[in-house]
Amino acid sequence: MIHITSLDEGLELFKALGSDVRIQILNILLENGHMSMNQLATQLNLSNGALTGHIKKLEECGLISTSNESASHGNSKICSVIQDKIVLEIEKPVDLSNVFATSIKVGQFSSFNVCPTCGLADSSSVIGEIDDARYFSHPDRFNADIIWFTKGYVEYTLPNLVPSNNEITQISISFEISSEAPGVDENWPSDISFYLNDKKLGMWTSPGDFGGDILGMFTPDWWPQNWNQYGLLKLLVVNRHGTFIDGLKISDLTISDLALDSSTPINFRIAVDDDAEHVGGVTLFGKSFGNYGQDIKVSLSYMPKN
Repeated sequence: MIHITSLDEGLELFKALGSDVRIQILNILLENGHMSMNQLATQLNLSNGALTGHIKKLEECGLISTSNESASHGNSKICSVIQDKIVLEIEKPVDLSNVFATSIKVGQFSSFNVCPTCGLADSSSVIGEIDDARYFSHPDRFNADIIWFTKGYVEYTLPNLVPSNNEITQISISFEISSEAPGVDENWPSDISFYLNDKKLGMWTSPGDFGGDILGMFTPDWWPQNWNQYGLLKLLVVNRHGTFIDGLKISDLTISDLALDSSTPINFRIAVDDDAEHVGGVTLFGKSFGNYGQDIKVSLSYMPKN
């Protein structure tokens, strides 16, 4: 997989793909697995010299590889596609002059109370035993890149390194999340609530638990196909106008109601409450699972106190 995080970073790749001939080469190789230069030149009705330039561009940007193999009349150069995904992320540049930004792993929760089905895993294996909530206190949980539970909560202490004598004017938290069904079920609603310092920010209903035939872009190969594969990327924002999920207001609670400054501890809780209408669980995806390749991203906007 090729992961591009800015347009400038992907410029050479875009140039390589901006050719009908090179797109044809990739399609032919994808259909046939691998082919020699002579076979490609014949099928495309190109000279070996013209083909060499196209192959070089595709190889330089990491889309294909070439190797020499012995043939009856000397060596033959074999071409193969070596990437199966291209992920492009485009984000508007953020003015960081008055913003403290950081990220925390999904396993770095400071407290929890969860009910099975539940579990944790890092990029290489499950941590402990499935459906045994005791492993949420195992030291290896800090390495977890996916966690899931049916009911209860996990709470994170958000780093607050805002400069002294400043007040926080906005909190933004971004995370990949879904429900937690037995196996996978895209129609498995879950009412997921969010709290900051024990004040309820609001609730969002996850539509389901996604996977099955569609695998997560970053989910490792060892992960069972019939388990949670990916979630939805959500952006939770609290500012002076209220609390929002992806720009849609979910409550009237404002940043002023929280009275946060540079000395305030900030505890963020993700919960499926006992009295929720839809108790459908939570799955949180970290950098090596799901479709977005990120941990929980946090940004605190601030300004000097009056």
